Amino acid sequence: LALQKGNWSMTTRHLVKLVTCVLILAVLAPLGLSVWLAHRHAEEKFYTDLDNYASRILLRTNRVLEQGKSALMHMQQFKGPICGPEHALEMRRVSFSHRYLQEVIYVDNLKPLCSSLERTSHGQPFPRAMRITPDGYRAWLTAQNDIGVDRYMAALGTHNYIVMMDPASLIDVLPFGSWPIEVALVGLRRNIVFASSSHLEIPLLNRLQQAEDNHLQYDGTLYNIHNVPDLGIAIVTWSSLRPLQENWLNQLYFWLPFGILLSVLTTGFVLRILKRLQSPRHRLLDAINAREIVVHYQPIVELSSGRIIGAEALARWPQQDKSYLSPDIFVPLAEQTGLITNLTALIIEQVFEDLGEWLHQHPHLHVSINLAPADLLCRSLPALLSRLLNQWQIPPAQIALELTERGFADPAVSAPAIAGFRRAGHAIYIDDFGTGYSSLSYLQDLDVDTLKIDKSFVDALEYKNVTPHIIEMAKSLKLAMVAEGVETEGQLEWLRRHGVQYGQGWLYSKALPKEAFITWAEHNLDPE
Repeated sequence: LALQKGNWSMTTRHLVKLVTCVLILAVLAPLGLSVWLAHRHAEEKFYTDLDNYASRILLRTNRVLEQGKSALMHMQQFKGPICGPEHALEMRRVSFSHRYLQEVIYVDNLKPLCSSLERTSHGQPFPRAMRITPDGYRAWLTAQNDIGVDRYMAALGTHNYIVMMDPASLIDVLPFGSWPIEVALVGLRRNIVFASSSHLEIPLLNRLQQAEDNHLQYDGTLYNIHNVPDLGIAIVTWSSLRPLQENWLNQLYFWLPFGILLSVLTTGFVLRILKRLQSPRHRLLDAINAREIVVHYQPIVELSSGRIIGAEALARWPQQDKSYLSPDIFVPLAEQTGLITNLTALIIEQVFEDLGEWLHQHPHLHVSINLAPADLLCRSLPALLSRLLNQWQIPPAQIALELTERGFADPAVSAPAIAGFRRAGHAIYIDDFGTGYSSLSYLQDLDVDTLKIDKSFVDALEYKNVTPHIIEMAKSLKLAMVAEGVETEGQLEWLRRHGVQYGQGWLYSKALPKEAFITWAEHNLDPE
């Protein structure tokens, strides 16, 4: 049985809450994702443009350095008199033919002797090289020159020659992006900005050098630093964040329709699941699996003495507001949705759990359990009854089975099942007889023990002529009778006078929970 498959860790209510949360996510997540993708794509493009521009600056720097090295190698091959007319002309030719060179200088022990600009140089000796490149060239960043210009120049030299290069040529590169990008070249040794397209604050440079990902946002601007250790320089690029915001909006116009479409599709799917989970069938299935359905017991008494002879087990479904949902609602629902055998199995198990020990102590009492027509086709119910009877050491006669007239509608189906229950020792009751569609004439053909007179007949004993006929028919067939809904002393007296043996109703007790029923029953085992 489904009820025996283990403890269920999540009920439909929990699932509904979960699916509701998923529904909220289904609405918000695609929209949030589209916004995130738009921002992410715009940000990646922005960062990529800065990195690409730094890479192009590095390519230009390498190209300028290669020209300087080419010029130095050429001058090293000169064999004529030093600082003579031919030597000066050759230095001017080299300077002229290399577009990024400003001056070629001949030095002796770092002391300038002549250059492509001066036949005789009067400049101060160059200091010790700031850096030696991996391939052996000496490098300086210096403001020293023969013509009194106050600006930094990049110098690259061998033992006898030094070429001077304007750092501005290193950053003379147009960005490919759709927004302006600034650039600066910084000497790493002393943090000297020796070339820049716009002013770069040194404190800001220090903060940028300490950034973990080489990026820094400050005052609406994004800065990026790219270190070139081989050259001893850093390339800093930066741009206003305003183009990033504009590009983000453009990306949002592209991604948002996809997010809305995905949100609509996901929401529709989740709503479909939520609607299914909130259906009455799933609520009932959850209640059965969670064992929320409880059993109350209405005493059946002997009308002549008021002594209890048994009880009818009645299902109750507690609601969150502490009320009980009527069985007239959920039992038909269980029959319509194919859950009735699960419900019946749960009620049988509850009866034994509640009253198994008590019935064992009182072998003259019984409990009647209602069966639906579909229960007669369930092969597992007889086995369940047998197992529980053996477990609690209870005779089968203490468990009676009640069926409505619909249960007998198809004798080909009902007769074998009823015969099987009777062979097992169970008494069979006809419940609510006379309220269905069957003919009274076939009562004599039913293999039953007791007939229950419906409350509707008991409520109108004085003016319903059919009730005495039902009683007389039951007497002629030697069937015991139980009157339902006995609520007044007048009804009790009429029923006793007409020979009805047993009754149940509010005159004696309403249906009670387990503890209250046992207490009531113990006081009415022998009321006299």
